[in-house]
Amino acid sequence: MLSTTRAALRSFSLIVFSSALAVAQNTEQRTAHYFDSIRKQPQLLLAFLHGMPKGGDLHNHLDGAVYAEDLIDFAADGGLCADRTSSHLLAPPCDSCESYTAKPAAHCAYHDQVLYNQLIDAWSMRNWTPGEESGHDHFFAAFDKFILASQTHLAQAIAAATNRAGRDHLQYVEFMDTADDGAAAQLAAKVAWNPDFASMRDALLAAGMKDVASETGKQLARDDARARELMQCGTADAAPGCDVTVRYLYQVLRGLPHEIVFAQILLGFELASSDPKFVGLNLVMPEDWYVPIHDFNEHMAMLDYLHSVYPKVHITLHAGELALGLVPPEDLTFHIRASIERGHAERIGHGVDVMNEKDPLGLLHEMAERNVLVEIALTSNDVILGVSGDDHPLPVYIRYGVPVALSTDDEGVNRSDMTQEYLRAVETYKLSYADLKRMARQSLEHSFLPGQSLWTDTKLVLRIAPACTGEMAGAEKTSAACEQFLTQNERARMQWKLEEEFTKFEKKYSGKPE
Repeated sequence: MLSTTRAALRSFSLIVFSSALAVAQNTEQRTAHYFDSIRKQPQLLLAFLHGMPKGGDLHNHLDGAVYAEDLIDFAADGGLCADRTSSHLLAPPCDSCESYTAKPAAHCAYHDQVLYNQLIDAWSMRNWTPGEESGHDHFFAAFDKFILASQTHLAQAIAAATNRAGRDHLQYVEFMDTADDGAAAQLAAKVAWNPDFASMRDALLAAGMKDVASETGKQLARDDARARELMQCGTADAAPGCDVTVRYLYQVLRGLPHEIVFAQILLGFELASSDPKFVGLNLVMPEDWYVPIHDFNEHMAMLDYLHSVYPKVHITLHAGELALGLVPPEDLTFHIRASIERGHAERIGHGVDVMNEKDPLGLLHEMAERNVLVEIALTSNDVILGVSGDDHPLPVYIRYGVPVALSTDDEGVNRSDMTQEYLRAVETYKLSYADLKRMARQSLEHSFLPGQSLWTDTKLVLRIAPACTGEMAGAEKTSAACEQFLTQNERARMQWKLEEEFTKFEKKYSGKPE
């Protein structure tokens, strides 16, 4: 009798789950139908995409995420000066705010619209037009001009960028930041370069690298806490960023001398091994500059060695942020494959030149097999490389089953945000609602958050983890087993939250008239 009762209960649970699943699928279909009906109405499409849950932003440089208007505020608060000729920020003392002085205080821009506009245009891609200066050069030159403001206002930068993510209906961000304020580089200057990486690591550790890692983590914790204060988290006036989970990727400046690059890579591994706020590392600076090109293979060797010492540390790498003409053709043929096979990258940033690689189709199959995600930055690739539309490999990656997720890269400098990235993707490549939903899910599936995934199939065929089988995100109650699983696995918990947000979103839109 007892076995019969249990069988009946199992059958009843299956019926209830199947019914709920059918309702969810029908709601998703109606939302997709509405999406298709507004595809050619940009303003309605914009509103739809703004409200759509987008998961995570996995490729976001903190320095470049801040809009120039905020940077002017930071500069004014810090008492910095602006060079009226070059638009570089300078240390005080400053000139007065009289018209056209050479070195006015940054706060003078509040009363000098010409200066205000000049700084915004110099510190971003606003109003840039092709001419003597390429988009590539204008973009990268911007950072040196405003860096004094962002370096001295890290907490404010975190708050500004996190709030923008929250308003954009993102729930997770991995900020890239060289958070040690040059300490690793200073340490490298005290240690003689040794091409034997094991000996070089030992020398840096003996010189105090673990202390650098400890102090870097403490300072970031202070800045993070201050950012939450600025956002008024935990109060009735909490800003949108308070609902966004933030983690950090230590960014290595690969354009510097090799002893500094090695020291920074080592620091990245140490931080990601000891501080839960740091979930991995990345190598940054323009891929086409002399040192990143000349030292590329050495950088991969450094990563290969340190990965053997710290095998659990996550790595994502800029690779393939190149285009024909920017570098000689031979430099387009191996960076992505080497970053995966020798650099141990679990994700690739940009990957624009993939079809110039040796055996590109073989590489695409390898990326799909290894489940290597590509962080796609459409606006950035357009303004920096001039690659867009049919010349961009996004459709190729999708065709060959390579996981992709949209990212902002440097939304402040690019004058964009994640909604605009989604809008560009839809309008350019005619992506479906299912495509967008898949990319949002992939952003969290390939995040470097700890713990198991909500999904048992890494290709995101919707097979939910056994502990939560039969559960529906957004339901009033979740089983004890599922709750325990979510509590123990942060990545799954973040993915469950995304499913809850999709449930709310689709209920809102599924009944809209055409």
